[in-house]
Amino acid sequence: MWVSSIRLFSRRKLKTLFKLPRYTSVSAAAQFYPHLLDPIAEEQPATTQSKSGLYGHFFELDTVRVVGILNNLKQEPNLALSFFQEVKERGFRHNVETYSAIIKIMCYWRLERKLYSLFLELVGSKEDHPGFEISALFHFLSQICDGEACERSSPLVRAFDVLVKVYCGLGMFDEAIDALFQTGRRGFVPHVWSCNFIINSLIEHGKMDMAMAVYQQLKKLGLSPNVYTYAIVMKAFCRKGNLEEAIDVFSEMEEAGITPDTVIYATYIGGLCMHWKSDLGYEVLQAWRGAGVPINSFAYNVVIRGFCNETKLKEAEGVLHDMGKQRVVPDAYSYGSLIQGYCRTGNLLSALSLHDEMVSKGIKTNCVIVSSILQCLCKMGMFAEAVVQFQNFQDSGIFLDEISYNIAMDALCKLGKVKEAMDLLDKMKDKRLIPDTIHYTSIISGYCLLGKLVDALKIFEKMKEVGAMPDIITYNVLVSGFSRNGLAQEAFDLLGHMVAQGLKPTTVTYSMIIKGLCIGGKVKEAENFLNCLEEKCVDTYTAMINGYCEVDHTREAYGLFVGLFKQGVLVNRNAYLKLLSNLCMEGDVKRALVVFETILALDLCPNEIVYSKLIATCCQAGDMRKARCVFDRLVERGSTPDTITYTTMINGYCKVNFLREASDLFNEMKEKGTKPDVITYTVLLDGHLKVNLKQGLLDKVGRKAEAIDASAFCSEMKDREIRPDVICYTVLIDGLCKTDNLQDAVDLFDEMMNRGMTPDAVTYTALVSGYCSRGDVKRAVNLVNEMSFKGISLDTRTISALHHGILKARKVQFQQ
Repeated sequence: MWVSSIRLFSRRKLKTLFKLPRYTSVSAAAQFYPHLLDPIAEEQPATTQSKSGLYGHFFELDTVRVVGILNNLKQEPNLALSFFQEVKERGFRHNVETYSAIIKIMCYWRLERKLYSLFLELVGSKEDHPGFEISALFHFLSQICDGEACERSSPLVRAFDVLVKVYCGLGMFDEAIDALFQTGRRGFVPHVWSCNFIINSLIEHGKMDMAMAVYQQLKKLGLSPNVYTYAIVMKAFCRKGNLEEAIDVFSEMEEAGITPDTVIYATYIGGLCMHWKSDLGYEVLQAWRGAGVPINSFAYNVVIRGFCNETKLKEAEGVLHDMGKQRVVPDAYSYGSLIQGYCRTGNLLSALSLHDEMVSKGIKTNCVIVSSILQCLCKMGMFAEAVVQFQNFQDSGIFLDEISYNIAMDALCKLGKVKEAMDLLDKMKDKRLIPDTIHYTSIISGYCLLGKLVDALKIFEKMKEVGAMPDIITYNVLVSGFSRNGLAQEAFDLLGHMVAQGLKPTTVTYSMIIKGLCIGGKVKEAENFLNCLEEKCVDTYTAMINGYCEVDHTREAYGLFVGLFKQGVLVNRNAYLKLLSNLCMEGDVKRALVVFETILALDLCPNEIVYSKLIATCCQAGDMRKARCVFDRLVERGSTPDTITYTTMINGYCKVNFLREASDLFNEMKEKGTKPDVITYTVLLDGHLKVNLKQGLLDKVGRKAEAIDASAFCSEMKDREIRPDVICYTVLIDGLCKTDNLQDAVDLFDEMMNRGMTPDAVTYTALVSGYCSRGDVKRAVNLVNEMSFKGISLDTRTISALHHGILKARKVQFQQ
């Protein structure tokens, strides 16, 4: 009884489809088709022929009538689909015949999206299953396609293409493959596009072996691969690392008479780069280019990205410049990979230089590149610069996505400018960008850093109101905020709230509480919390050691470290390094060396900074034997000590009067290519002068020898274009004064002034002492007055030197 459906369609449509005359009522139309009405319905009074009553007769439609109506509506596919859905909603149960009718219409009009939705509902619905198998549907379709099964335009083939996409989209790969191999039995051959889609979907989901098995089986069934098939297979071999088999694909293509395109060449090169063989990939690219193979920017970009992944950034930049020489125009991807590579390694200057070069060539930057630069600035602690750069990019009209905004908001929060971060949140909304949990969490973090926990909680509530649900990171930030501000009980209460919301606290949560409580001055509470945990782990112990170190409870941290080590519990590398750093700052050489040996034994690879700190600690303690031992360990691992480390060692030797060792190390430093700086020369000069004085070498010959040494050092500094600074001049002046070379000292003082350097109190004191030693108190007093005139404060050494000079002069006068 489909008469009631007349109300669903316009009178114009009905006239065309059903050839109805211009009836003025539903009953008139019903009389025109009396065979469609139920006899019982005909006997009902006119008053019962309401709209709801007529709709009820949909339940009495049978398959033949529905199929007939759908066939009549085949020129109006949208109308047909509406009718199909309407009768289903009214209770009619569709079967293979009705589905086949509507599918045929959808395929004829190439309405693939709507057909996709139809199959998705058919395959994915568990509650409203149609009661037949998909195989039965395609069997029926093959019977009604009238010999069109082998044509690409056949509804059967088109329907199968869409079904494959639905199966793959739902992850039902077994069903997709089964349907693929059932096609021959159903009397039709699927298009190669469907085969390609299945194989590619399997590869994208990491099912390489299954993809290759399908490919080999399809070839046995007579599939004729096209260039896209080979490209997909090439991708599978490359991802698996079967590069020799990937090469064989080129031979297969040659035998099939198919010419490889640029995508296939680039895919093979990409396979080499993916497996850390970017050097070979670039060699292959160059060889193919020389042989006339079409190589475009995509292949170059693959090599650039490969080098960047291997942190071979100079090589990547060389490829970029080679593109220009070969007249291959680089694009944003070419520059973007390299810029991101430099940003990952913290080489901001190179990243910005490349970005400027890219923009100068008319290549528009994008939000991905911008985010890399902003993130690099933040990692380097340059939050203010990140905000300025973000504003510049924003003003230039570049589209900035949610990630870019979040980096800028986080930078502002790190600077304590939470209000400005909130303004950015509003700007996002103005640009129709939807803030998510991450953005709100950044704001919450900002308020927590300022100690404004009430405001943090307000944002917490607001984010829930707008539908951005807090995640474990949000709760961790809040927990850390409460802990850092000494609100232990509130932090514990928040843990309970997390659990109530279905979020389970992680070891990160517990670690943040422990460290936060320590920073908030609640060390005992942190210890109790750790002890109360049912399952303690490396992360929580690491947090406790870090927490101790943060508040300079180094002895407690060391005690926990020793206790855990005896139990065989090893904490994270960062905890060891933090503990070692604290011990070095406190000058605790013995314990620092114990931690250092543990780090080496565990092969935790301490960097040069760790070695330098420990060497400096040993040197400050005057233990040059241990300092040399650590220094040798650094060299043994294949590292070349930097200028600071060498200078630290040289200074240590000089302090304990080991001038020969200091000089040998200085010469070794130069031989290995490490350039000494002004501090190195200053330290060595100071050491020589002081040791010679201590040894009592104050006779004329000794003074000449010392003067010659100083002159040699100064000459070498000049050759290396190293300009002495105030400290260096002061050391020389002091040494010359103490060796009774006062005029040379005065000449150096004048030279220093002529170079625009301002002597400090130590410099003046050295010269005052020199004049006083000569008995020239008048000039010493003049220098003291000059110091006062220049606003240089007199220290005790200056006053003492002048006092002894005056006493000496009076004594001489008295004796005379």
